[in-house]
Amino acid sequence: MKFRALLSVGILVATSASAQVRVVVKDGRHLIYNEGPANIAKSEEWLASRVVRASAYDDLIASAARDNDVDPRLVKSVMLIESGFNPAAISRKGARGLMQLMPAVAAEHGVRDVHDPRQNIAAGTQQLSHLMNYYGGDLVKALAAYNAGEGAVDKYDGVPPYAETQLYVRKALAAYYGKSTLGGGFGKPSAETFRGIAASQGRSVQWVRDARTNRVTLTTKSRSAPRRLG
Repeated sequence: MKFRALLSVGILVATSASAQVRVVVKDGRHLIYNEGPANIAKSEEWLASRVVRASAYDDLIASAARDNDVDPRLVKSVMLIESGFNPAAISRKGARGLMQLMPAVAAEHGVRDVHDPRQNIAAGTQQLSHLMNYYGGDLVKALAAYNAGEGAVDKYDGVPPYAETQLYVRKALAAYYGKSTLGGGFGKPSAETFRGIAASQGRSVQWVRDARTNRVTLTTKSRSAPRRLG
């Protein structure tokens, strides 16, 4: 009966996440696996509407975001794309939990139980904060690196030519802003990479700290190098 109930939940999750989730039995345990970023096939409108709805993890998100100077909506947007708010999610590459932490990232941030929502959210938010600092506030690069790793983003100096990562960034921005603000790039051949909107067309999003209020903000107005957070 317990397995039937779990299987039913798995089927529902799989349906809501475009059949990317499956339940398997391993060493006598029932595990929920997702075969890629959850909800990535959903429309931008659906993602934007879902991220503003309450979730069971909003308080933990707010706390972790406050501790790491990260917008809680950004954390929630990444969580929505990564796991669809499923703390038991495991990707085929080994990423686990709400923020889909890889083992090395979880260990780096001192996570003992990767499926514990508090620890997982805290570590995922710390990783987002690290990436925003590393890329000088460039949100597009930070999101790409969260999905594909810093090495890939550094290699291509932007979103790498991986279909999953390109779609991931676009969907995460759609959830965060209400629509994707990523201009161009997705019609390019796979050998090319999206490097942001051309300077003549606009500025990349920058993550900066207001000197007067000490609040962290996103802006496209400043043409000077953003102040690194730390």
